[in-house]
Amino acid sequence: MKIYGIDFTSSPSKRKPLARVEARLEGDVLAFVDIREWSDFSDLRACLTSPGPWVAGLDFPFGQSSKFIENMRWPRRWSCYTRTKVKPLSRERFRKMMDAYRRPRPKGDKEHLRETDRMFGAVSPQKLHGVPVGLMFFEGAPILLDANVRIPGLREDGCPERVAVEAYPGAALQTLLGGKTPYKNDRKSKQTAEQSQARERILNSLSDKNAMKPYGFTVADAPDHLADDPKGDALDALLCAVQAAWAYRGGCAPAGPECGVEGWIANPPL
Repeated sequence: MKIYGIDFTSSPSKRKPLARVEARLEGDVLAFVDIREWSDFSDLRACLTSPGPWVAGLDFPFGQSSKFIENMRWPRRWSCYTRTKVKPLSRERFRKMMDAYRRPRPKGDKEHLRETDRMFGAVSPQKLHGVPVGLMFFEGAPILLDANVRIPGLREDGCPERVAVEAYPGAALQTLLGGKTPYKNDRKSKQTAEQSQARERILNSLSDKNAMKPYGFTVADAPDHLADDPKGDALDALLCAVQAAWAYRGGCAPAGPECGVEGWIANPPL
């Protein structure tokens, strides 16, 4: 099976591109094929509409929390709220909508978590500052909708040979190393030798049968230079491919009705 891992950004550019790893899953081995960088969304759209079969793991929140959806009176079907409430908005209007929702709410109840965020320690998909995963949702969800991909548990009427799952490298790190490990930083002044060593440790763990036991396979042929990127984009793309391969091999969505509204992160339970 062809597997893609895509490290996402809400504003791709030559300085901060999207990173896409391609791999092949055969038996108990996920073999690295290549890595590419995309400076805009056109290559991503082309990838997601390319002929299958393939499974892609993309590193951004596919949906919003049930609490936010209920309070905003959005439809409870992902395809409906993405098409009618998100896609028609400009980026600025989306920001204003999120700010207007958050502003009057009491501290601690401004940005809501999905069940899958609580499970893996991810931040709210409403978040616009710091790591702006809310903007990643705004840009990414309509692209998935237009590509007509199947999203298990979230959109079952998409093309069955083109499958997308939500990836989160932070969850993979907890599975592989037993905790959160600082391993990257976009700011050059905050990039350290310790982070470089952590990236090498993460890459080495992917070929270790014991570390990869929760996934049921190991990674082969991954070049050492994937750990050289201090921003971590190349390594994150590979971790997204690992999570996509796990989902293809039978990884299931968490039980519960909210999964079909909010989405879920493809990773073995911690």
